[in-house]
Amino acid sequence: MVEEAPLDPECAIIDPHLHHWDIKPVPGGLQDPQCFLFDESVQTIADSGHRITHSVFVECHAMYREDGPQEMRSLGETEFANGIAAMSASGNYGPCRFAHRIVGNVDLCLGEGAATVLEAHCRAAGERFRGIRMNTAFSEAGLFGGPAEKAAKNRLADPRFVEGARQLARMGLSLDVWCLHPQLPQLIALADALPDLEIILDHVGTPDLRGRYAGREDEAMAEWREAIAGLAERPNVRVKLSGMGMDVTGRMLAHTGPAASKELAARWKPLVEHCISAFTPQRCMFASNFPPDRNAASYGTVWNAFKRIAQGYSDAERTWLFHDTAAETYRF
Repeated sequence: MVEEAPLDPECAIIDPHLHHWDIKPVPGGLQDPQCFLFDESVQTIADSGHRITHSVFVECHAMYREDGPQEMRSLGETEFANGIAAMSASGNYGPCRFAHRIVGNVDLCLGEGAATVLEAHCRAAGERFRGIRMNTAFSEAGLFGGPAEKAAKNRLADPRFVEGARQLARMGLSLDVWCLHPQLPQLIALADALPDLEIILDHVGTPDLRGRYAGREDEAMAEWREAIAGLAERPNVRVKLSGMGMDVTGRMLAHTGPAASKELAARWKPLVEHCISAFTPQRCMFASNFPPDRNAASYGTVWNAFKRIAQGYSDAERTWLFHDTAAETYRF
């Protein structure tokens, strides 16, 4: 792997979407065995040369408890992330504060019962715990080489999910959502139903270009643009400019892709600029989505691509995109 020299290396960056995991070999698994724990994260950021000041840990089904009530097993992941944060906060591993904020996983389809589980996560991580994400992504063509999860198709509209999300709003927690573009109308309805809930759309609401959209990419992109514009009219929604480097069509690989930042910037710019135009920089944040986005390129190259895209924006707008929106969203 050849790492690009960082553009504008003094630019302060919060990475609001970083995973940590240790994926063991599983027969028929959708991910290559791979390790991206604390040491690997520290080395990745050091090698990039970019000034990453903090990161937000986002759930990825890592380190769940093996025993205990099913709904409580995801507490293991929050405890794991909080341990990473504690190590980083010691200052012994460089200037970046990893997992400074934590987005865990709770089954919101528990409805009102989700509150008890959310309270346990808050106790486990204190002020670091800021919200949750659960699986809502659906494509009829499947994701990462696996079959479609039928239950996820309309999960955002499930009354039990809506009631669980209401508990987040009541507790001052946020909801991260990754869904594909045909599901964005459901997210718009959720934002309308819960105007006090802060919602963060992950990965630009990934356009689905397969299944019934195969060979109809222009139609899919038109639908995506219209839905993003509609979602932006909801003031309680923000968007992560991320996830454009991962390949949802096949198994998640452990190697780093070879793309250069100029290539990525050209490929991603139409998506990014439409989101920024709709939401404004104050409601958009660049995010690495590593390790999944390493399918495209190295960590440093991904941030160089974002910096190339952002060149046409003012200094104040770039500060929002790279730092301030994330800090405000996750209440640094």
